[in-house]
Amino acid sequence: MNKALRGLVLFLVFDAVVVGAYFGIKALRSGRDSDPTAGAVWVTMDAYYQPSSELEQVIKTDYEEKELLPLQFRNFGRSASVLKKFRGAKLAGAGISVLEMQFKGLEDWAVVELWIKGEEGREIRRTVLYVLTANAWKVGDSGRLAD
Repeated sequence: MNKALRGLVLFLVFDAVVVGAYFGIKALRSGRDSDPTAGAVWVTMDAYYQPSSELEQVIKTDYEEKELLPLQFRNFGRSASVLKKFRGAKLAGAGISVLEMQFKGLEDWAVVELWIKGEEGREIRRTVLYVLTANAWKVGDSGRLAD
């Protein structure tokens, strides 16, 4: 093989390795950046709904008092990737360490998305960060999930 042909073959092999590495890294990142909210299902909460956790009981009691039942909700729990997408009045894209600094004595937290169909066909959709401090669940922040 002459030098020019050998150089061309080496150049093409090198290009193939670089392109393969580029698309391989891109595929790994797209798997990691997939939608963290995709696995959560909408659940309908009405007056007859039996809460499966203390947090769901707090939500049901709160919205029953406001006469906003039935509603639909998705509980994302302690998902750090959903927390990063959360944009609230106090927190935007925060991590767990920011939550611990913001809420002293933080025992637990959860991100819950609510979808309320009010009177006159009006729909309210909001995302709420609930925090557990001093053995009581309360609203830590309210906002939305970034797209």
